[in-house]
Amino acid sequence: MKKIISILSFALLLNANDTMTDALSLNQALDILKSQNLEIKAAKLDIKSAQAEADSVSGMNWGKLTFTQDVARSDDAGNVFGFKLTSREATFGDFGFADFLSPPPGTTDILKVQPNDLNYPEDRNFFQSKLKYEVPLFTGFAISSYTKIMNEMTRLKTLDKEKILTEKTYELRKSYYDMALLNSSIKNLNKILENINTLERTTQTMIDVGYAKHVDLLEVKAKKGNVARLLIQMEANKKLLYHYISFLLNQKVDAIIPPASEVAMPNFTNEEILKRNIDIQKANTGLEIRKSMLDASQAVYYPTLGAFGEVATADDTFLGDANDHKAYTVGARLTWNLFNGGIDSAKVEKSKIEQLKMKSQVELAKHGIALKLDKIRTEIESSNAQIASLKKELELANAIYENYEGRYKEKLVSMSDVIIKQSAQIEKILQLQVAKNKRIEKIFALEKLANGDK
Repeated sequence: MKKIISILSFALLLNANDTMTDALSLNQALDILKSQNLEIKAAKLDIKSAQAEADSVSGMNWGKLTFTQDVARSDDAGNVFGFKLTSREATFGDFGFADFLSPPPGTTDILKVQPNDLNYPEDRNFFQSKLKYEVPLFTGFAISSYTKIMNEMTRLKTLDKEKILTEKTYELRKSYYDMALLNSSIKNLNKILENINTLERTTQTMIDVGYAKHVDLLEVKAKKGNVARLLIQMEANKKLLYHYISFLLNQKVDAIIPPASEVAMPNFTNEEILKRNIDIQKANTGLEIRKSMLDASQAVYYPTLGAFGEVATADDTFLGDANDHKAYTVGARLTWNLFNGGIDSAKVEKSKIEQLKMKSQVELAKHGIALKLDKIRTEIESSNAQIASLKKELELANAIYENYEGRYKEKLVSMSDVIIKQSAQIEKILQLQVAKNKRIEKIFALEKLANGDK
């Protein structure tokens, strides 16, 4: 029997643990959010794409190595002569010397004899294998400028991902705290519903002994229906929250563990928030991009220098006598655009204007965030005062209702008076929930501006 009890106890313990793990805590949900949210996944892919773009631009510094294989057949005089010359197989006979040495009968001017072998050669195959390496030596700092631009673009995509993560973290945390407030309101309304049930039974008893009227019972039932309707609405809101949490986590969520404590006021200073804010970081990154774009546009004022080298072999068969027919070429090219109608200077001027515009946007972003901070802090202070007042008002409403309920039993007040006081009690509960919701929303908005907990 003891063994059976131990086994049953162990099974119950395992079942209890399974039940607990089914309900997601906020920290667990945040971990899932970072790895499973579809928008965050897409943002991570954008970062990888930007990194690939940066690598492709940076790779231009190393030049390019290309292999070319030409395969041709022709009886065109120029092609056949060129094929033979390229493969180092040209002979004097290819110049028509056979006709020069034995001119046709009756020819008086030997210089007017057309060399048949040169003009009407037999068709010939041509196989040429060529390996060529080209490298830029100096591009007027264009490649380095574009490399900086693409690196900053990668940082911009990283900041975009951080912003999406911050936004989704804000939405998830708010959903959890909204659920906690809903549970608290449902608990208070259920307590009121219990009081109404008690009042209903008391009223029925008083009707039975002739101390109350039937209309009193109708008023109680009407109020009971009103509270039940509010509870149905709140349960529906809980279902909607579960649907939204499931959407954020990209998986079905049926149960969560709402946070037990209220949200503490963050102690960031405005200077710290302005330094950490992602929008301002993005604006500063945009300014760096504009600076690099200006450097890239000024690259047209400099000459460009490149070098190349190639090795090749050619024959009328593939790689035939490759070593004997090989050839090489090395060289360099300098290009300098001296004048193009002022187009380059106009482009440089446009880049300077865009940079100045971006500086203004950075300052505008700072002032805009500072204004939002002052507004949010003021609204939080107002919500704190409102919540403190509503808590006292709810405490008073509870006491007044209990007092009127007792006075009704003594026939000192009517049922309408009791219902009115109970309505005031419910109203204070709902007002308190709205005020707490607003406070949480503003605190999370402040954390979002500071890009705090992620």
